[in-house]
Amino acid sequence: MSSQAPNEARVIPLRRPQTGAPAAPPSRSPQAPAAPAPREPLWRDLVGDVLRRERLAQERTLKDVADAARISMPYLSEVERGRKEASSEVLAAAAQALGLGLGDLLSLAHGELTRVTSRHAARGRGTSGPRHDGLCLAA
Repeated sequence: MSSQAPNEARVIPLRRPQTGAPAAPPSRSPQAPAAPAPREPLWRDLVGDVLRRERLAQERTLKDVADAARISMPYLSEVERGRKEASSEVLAAAAQALGLGLGDLLSLAHGELTRVTSRHAARGRGTSGPRHDGLCLAA
């Protein structure tokens, strides 16, 4: 049983705060893996890559697509580079400016996620392990 109230979210810190001198790296035993397991990519990186790839495939400028989507050029650049977590309205506008529907954009990003994670899985643990066939977005 959990000691949390039913409607409270559990917060897991992404980084530990640095205090004073950096901590010494943990000692490695002979059986320890040489490299940490690869992390799955962030959704915003995948969507940004798809937007940029589509824009470049159409040989369009960032300014042209930003104007058509009615969003600022610097913001679209940040979205393409995965620096901003864009709203569904912004993603839909950018996709429409590229002649895509929001579903098309998400489907392409899902395909990229599947490709990237299957490549990591093949390197890390052979053919066994969970598959990611579905798409689930949570707010």
